[in-house]
Amino acid sequence: MKTQYYTAASLDGFIATENDSLDWLFPLSDLNGSSYPEFIAEIGALTMGSSTYEWMIRNADQVATEAGSAWPYAQPVWVFTSRKLPVIEGADIQFVNGDVRQVHNEMRAVAEDKNIWIVGGGDLAGQFHDAGLLDELIVQIGSVTLGRGKQLFPRRVLNPALRLVSVHQIGTGMAELRYEVAKGNAGVPT
Repeated sequence: MKTQYYTAASLDGFIATENDSLDWLFPLSDLNGSSYPEFIAEIGALTMGSSTYEWMIRNADQVATEAGSAWPYAQPVWVFTSRKLPVIEGADIQFVNGDVRQVHNEMRAVAEDKNIWIVGGGDLAGQFHDAGLLDELIVQIGSVTLGRGKQLFPRRVLNPALRLVSVHQIGTGMAELRYEVAKGNAGVPT
């Protein structure tokens, strides 16, 4: 079982624009031409922050076009939020806040021998890293720059560094980088 942060980012390190738009990403990607189908088949539980969840609600039609369903996850999902958010009918969602360690234990129990996916955002993935729970970063780097926006991973990770495991080209607009997280290094928020 691994806890994985699987995401896409611009060449200059942003996962979304400053107003949470992912419009830059869709012209570059094709879920079926990426590692996503194999990746999601190995996922037993997911977590995301409230901004990611709210983006999915606001963009349900676009999500349905890209993924085949407005709520594309059959797995249980934990959404970190301090606010009351709308519930998507038929989705297995738990709204939580606080320390990621307690939620991670719940997710591990539900996922059994499958992996846990940190969908986004970057700070939530950083909290899992800070707690020593993140095992892998899988980042698809798009051939665009945004100039500013939501950071990919707002942590300083110096020593031990992330270990590059693989690089894979996806079409002409993206490259997938897979990193193993060295244990024993707490991140430093920037």
